[in-house]
Order: sequence, then C-alpha cells, then structure tokens
Amino acid sequence: MSQSRPYSAVDGKAGLAILSNRFQAVVDEMAQALFRTAHTVFVKETQDYGAALVSLKGEVFAAPRRSGVLMMIGMPMDDAIAAISHDVREGDVFISNDPEATRGMCTHLSDVFLWKPVFHEGELVCYAWSFIHMTDVGGRTAGSIAPSSYEVYQEGIRIPPQKLFREGVLDEVFLDTFLINTRTPEQNWGDMKACLAALNTAERRVRELIGRYGRDRIVRGIDEVLDYAEAQARRVIEHVPDGTYRFSDFIEADMVGLGLIRVNLAMTIAGDGMLLDFAGTAPQVRAALNLPTYGKDGHWMLITGLVNWLCTQEPEIAYNAGIVRPMKVKIPKGSILNPEPGAAYGARYSTSHKVCDVTIGALAQAVPDELPATDSGQGSILLVSVPDFSTGRSKVSVIQPIVGGSGARPTADGVDGTMVILNFLRNVPTEMIEREMPAIVIRRYGLREDSGGAGRWRGGTGTIIEFETRSPYTTITSRAMERYIFPPAGRRGAEPGTTGFTTLNPGTGRERDIGKIDILELGPGDVLRIGTQGGGGFGDPLAREPRLVRDDLLNGFISEKTANDVYGVVLDATEEIDEAATARRRREIAAGRGWTVPPEFSFGPAREAYHARWPAGLHDAIAAATEGLPGLKRQLLHGLISERVERRLDEGTVPDTAAVAAIADEVLHLAGGRHG
Repeated sequence: MSQSRPYSAVDGKAGLAILSNRFQAVVDEMAQALFRTAHTVFVKETQDYGAALVSLKGEVFAAPRRSGVLMMIGMPMDDAIAAISHDVREGDVFISNDPEATRGMCTHLSDVFLWKPVFHEGELVCYAWSFIHMTDVGGRTAGSIAPSSYEVYQEGIRIPPQKLFREGVLDEVFLDTFLINTRTPEQNWGDMKACLAALNTAERRVRELIGRYGRDRIVRGIDEVLDYAEAQARRVIEHVPDGTYRFSDFIEADMVGLGLIRVNLAMTIAGDGMLLDFAGTAPQVRAALNLPTYGKDGHWMLITGLVNWLCTQEPEIAYNAGIVRPMKVKIPKGSILNPEPGAAYGARYSTSHKVCDVTIGALAQAVPDELPATDSGQGSILLVSVPDFSTGRSKVSVIQPIVGGSGARPTADGVDGTMVILNFLRNVPTEMIEREMPAIVIRRYGLREDSGGAGRWRGGTGTIIEFETRSPYTTITSRAMERYIFPPAGRRGAEPGTTGFTTLNPGTGRERDIGKIDILELGPGDVLRIGTQGGGGFGDPLAREPRLVRDDLLNGFISEKTANDVYGVVLDATEEIDEAATARRRREIAAGRGWTVPPEFSFGPAREAYHARWPAGLHDAIAAATEGLPGLKRQLLHGLISERVERRLDEGTVPDTAAVAAIADEVLHLAGGRHG
C-alpha cells in the first residue's frame, strides 16, 4: 500500500476535484463489475441496476453517470442505515427490498438492495451500496408485478434490512428461504453475486484511497463533495425567477378500472431553493401504482427530471446527493405519492414518470428555453413467462423495455426510440431474447412512423414491437403502460406526440385492440403488436427547415401526408424540395390556424375536452373535501364523490366548491363520518 500523501496535496478546490473524481472512478468500476458478471437480461442488457458510495448519514456521495439506473443520488439510505446501525461489523453485507422498513429507499419489492460497510482500522468510514431489479421475487404473477395487485403481500417476498453475510459468513438459511420463494432462484443468486463483486470492488478501492490520502481526509472529503454539489445546484436554481408555478397531469389507470388519477404540483422557487408541493394529488389507490416516498426531500423518484435539468445547465456538476438538498417536498400523507403501509407498489414507475412530467411542465413556465417537450411518458417493462415442460417450472424473462421517444429539445429533435428523462433503459438485442426464451419469436422491432410530435424540432419517434409465442400457458405482463388516452404534450406551438396502442393477433380474423396490459394469457400462434408513443414536438412545425422534413420523410420517420399537411413541405418528382409550392402550402396552413401566438403547451383534443368537462377547480374541491382522512377511507370516499360529480356532469351541471362540499358531507355521513 502506498504512503499517505500530505493533506495539502488534496486540499483546496483542485484537491476537492481530485477526490470527487476518485470517488467517481470507484463507483464506475463497481458498476462495470456488476454489469459484467450479472446473469439476467434485465441487468446485463437493459441495465436496471445501481452502484453507489454512501455516507454514514445515508447520502449518496458518488454514483455512476453512464451505467445502470442514473438517479441513485436521490435514494434515501438513512432509515435503512438506522435499522441496522446497532450491529455493523467488518465483513457484514446487508440486504433489503422492503419499501416500508426502509422508508422509501426501496420503492417496490423487485428492487433488491445489498450494501456493505467499509472499515479502516476498526472505524466505519462509509458504505458501498448496490441494487438490482430481480426478474421475479414471488407473488401472484410471474415477474411479481401487475397493475391490478392492490396490496404489497401480493407482490412477493419482503425482506426487512438484515444481514446476508455476518462477518464474511453467508447466512445460507436466509438465502435458501428467500430464493425458494422466487420463480428464478438461480438467476437471482447470480445477480446477487454480481452485486457482491461490486461491493468488494468498492471496499478494496476505498481502502486504497485511505491508504493514499489518509482516513481523516477521505471522511472530510465525503462531506466536502456533497457540500460542493449542493452549492453548484443552488447557483443554477438561483437564476430561475422567483414565483410559484403550477402544473398537473394524469396517470391512466383504466386497465384496473380506476380511470384518471391526478398528480398536482405547485413548484415554488425562492432564491436558491425549491419547494415541490403536491397538495391536490389523488389519494393512494387500490392498485400497484402507489409510490412510497415517505415525503422525503429530494427523493429520487420525484426529482429525476429536475436533476437532468441541473446537469444540462451545469455539465461539470459533482454528481451526488448534494444536488438534491435544495429540493424540499410537501406531500399529503395517504396520497398516491405518500401512501400508508400495506399498499401495492409494483408499477410505481407510472407514477414517478408522471411526477417527472409535472415537474418539467412547471419549471418550463419559469425557464421555457431550458426544458424539453413532454417525452413518451411510458417506462413499461414487457415480461414473458412460459412453462418449462421438462422441469415443471417457469422460464421468466424481460422481452424489452417498452418505451417511446423523448420530447423535442429547444434546439434539437428528441431522441428516437428511447426516453432520456428517466433512466435511459437500454434495448435487449433480439438474438438475446430468442436465445433465452426460444418460445418467443420477434417478428418486428423498429421505429414507428408519424409518432413524434411535429415541430420546429421533432419529437423522438416511438417504437413498434411485434412478437409471436409458440408455447401454451404463456403469460405476458407489461406494467406501467401510459399515455394511451392523453398524448405527450407539444410545446411552443408544436404538435403533441402520439398515444400508444396494443393489438392482439393483427391482420387476422381474431384481431382486437386490447389497450393496456395487466396480466395477459396467450397460446401458441398468438401475436402481440405494441406501438409506443412519440415525444412532443418543440416550436412551430412551419419553422422546421424543409430539408429536415425531407430527410425525415425519406428515412421513414414521417409520412408524405404529414410532410404536406403539417409541415407544409412539398417534394417534386425527383424527391427534391419544391420551394415555390412549399412556400404556398405553408401560407395556407398558417392562414387556417386558430392562433397567432403559439400556445406554450399543446395537449391535444382528448385532454382539452377532459379539462372542459372536469376543470381543475373540481379536482381541487374533491381533494379539499377528503383532506385529512385516513388513507384507505380517503381513497374510497374520493372515488364515491367523483362518481356523484360525474353524474352531475352527465346532467349538464358543473358543481361549484360548495356543491362538492355538500356531496362530500352526504357521502361521509353515509360512511359513518370522518372517523367512522
């Protein structure tokens, strides 16, 4: 081991940068060790995993920027650390997947966290941390997650924080108990061992840093890099005009019979701080859409879009939990963003993504040229289970992340076929899918024409995937399907993107549109085709350079009809731009518009009609009428009041706040009062 360098060698701003880069190198190596040794497609291809270094207070002080899930910096590790702090020894490795016992570190049971204390001469310095999304952790359906699950007990085996290794010795009884409750035990243990490789890598590298710079300097450096990132984040926030900016959007829970669920935000910027107030957001639901944040400031599933914005404004920002310190939150208890214990959480990604959309929508009103249009809004995971007739067990695997295109940016098109706002999940190669699951044949996988919202900058295109199953008893789940009703909004006069679709047995006499998937049973020869959403466009489509429209047409991103009717670009017989005809066509389109000043957001006819029928004030009134009720009672009464309001709307009456309060009093009386 090399000798310690004098403090002065890593003091000051340059020394802080050295330590920050050293910490970054450790987590990057952790991520590569995990990635290269993982067993399942979802980890080794899609990269749904994480690696981090965590302070003794539970803050992530280093996380990868290019590998795995990119938002670990906002994961709150404090309560998980507190749960085990009475007995932490060298060689221990801890494990948990329980959202309730960790109070929001885990957010559904499929994310299994492993962490290891790093000691120096008997003193605890920090923790090495990792997680993997396990393909299956038991529960009522293969893959463990279905939107229709309504309590956490249906979603698999729960592990409160406990030791997997005790001073280097594996707890085999616990491990066997855990694995026997899952459908993919060998693969799960393989991915867990990949996590262990990452943790051991981190432990070795941190000890090398201590040997080089000394324990005291490393401990001091952990606090300093966190403080430095906070200062950088506050400088960026400080340029945003002070004020309160409001935005709302809706989770589409029609696949479980719950209709539209509002996520409501008032974002207040004051100096270098930010408050995210989610008052008016819908109560927790009897479905797997609940997001267990425990109301924690800077929670990673609330601030992903905001962190991306900070990183684009300050590309050299230190990437750690200091970034999220300025982001305070206020969330009603018992809401879908802060549910009471016992709720189902599996498909919470739908909810997190909607929060991302509303935070960007709110902030875009303050700094309109710094935020993109709405992205596809869907981060679904298409998973298949087929029987293994030789063993009597099931084979379970991810087919693809079913995501759409990214929203157009203020100065560039959106990214085609993937979303960059939330985690950037990678494609699984078709050859890999068919090798792992021979009963599945991919018939088509490519970009979807005319899906990206038209604009000066085009929204990223969605995708189409079509596959055939050749096995009986095939089960398909695709959690977190979204934006089949309301498309991703366009900005600054641009068009919204498209909505999604799911077609069973297309082109046959058995073809039918089945909408969002909960749990779908297929047989031999059945074919499923899924089309994902394109991102919203940015800026007036008539301002798009004609050559870019021509390129999009020739590349199959748009149709000739869209080129002519929306962009006003006309090609001649040689597929070159007819400049005179294009100028005439663009004048015709502009003359027929209903606006001269471009709207900031273009939501599309479906959402505009909904707002006309259900104005924001109605949602606010129902939220106010049920405020303060226990979680389960609030969700029940919220639904009953909404049904009565809906009947009034059918009769042609829009209830005012007083009328909603009267309806609420009547429903509460029938239900035994506020505390009955």
